[in-house]
Amino acid sequence: MSVALVLRAPGVGELLTAVPALRALHRGGLSVVLAVPGELRDLALLSGAVGGVIPTRGHEAIAWDGRRLDLAVNMRGRGPQSHRAVMALRPRRLWAYSHPSVPWSKGPQWDEDEHEVARWCRLVTWYGSRADPSDLALPVPRARNPWPGAVVVHPGRADPAGRWPHERFAQVARELAGDGLRVVVTGSLRERPLALLVAAQAGLSPRAVLAGRTTLVELCALVAGARLVVSADTGIAHVATAYATPSVVVFCAGSPARWGPPADRPWHRVLTDPSGVPAETVVAAARELPAASVP
Repeated sequence: MSVALVLRAPGVGELLTAVPALRALHRGGLSVVLAVPGELRDLALLSGAVGGVIPTRGHEAIAWDGRRLDLAVNMRGRGPQSHRAVMALRPRRLWAYSHPSVPWSKGPQWDEDEHEVARWCRLVTWYGSRADPSDLALPVPRARNPWPGAVVVHPGRADPAGRWPHERFAQVARELAGDGLRVVVTGSLRERPLALLVAAQAGLSPRAVLAGRTTLVELCALVAGARLVVSADTGIAHVATAYATPSVVVFCAGSPARWGPPADRPWHRVLTDPSGVPAETVVAAARELPAASVP
């Protein structure tokens, strides 16, 4: 089987928005090796499209094992640094968007405003693969979930500039807990102080703070069995999409047109307001969503 080395940008959202394109490569008979940060390995394998992961960060050299590489696919960006990173492996073929400073990149033109799912599906389709942008679902992992039916509140985001204020997350958590719902607060280990702050302001027990206490696969199991996810535009919103779990996603900095959930799925609500989304608006949306028709 021919091997395709795929370079993808870091992050849960970046990985999950590339799943339809990665599956197109896999269905085409390619053995996909993904170059991403090592902590994404289990999530990548869960997609069923990836056979192996090479831990890679930033624009550092990719630690390829020296085998003859049939195909390199640049899903990190438009180049040129990422083009050169994969071409350093001397693949027989390169699939990538064209870039004016890289004359040997002969792919399609980059569209800055394109949704991330559509972007990478269009790339592999241009080269002859058949990609389905709706092919976003993940299998439910075999991981313990002690919080079935919980409301998952996720206040963190990699870029603090795009975070919704923590006190508003706390208000949402407090009001939904007041409705008799089980509320948990998630995040990475680095985000645990923020999660503890939100929980304390919401009147939740520290036991409800799962930040730093779950692996990515356990987080997937949690979201798959959740009643609702409330978050900023960050990776867990894409996990909710993958499991058709109702979600309210607050965009403070990113573009819903590029990073939002599919527009044809009414159980996901995107909220954005230049003056700031009020907590009351999020609570109202959250209370409406559990009655949505979820397949």
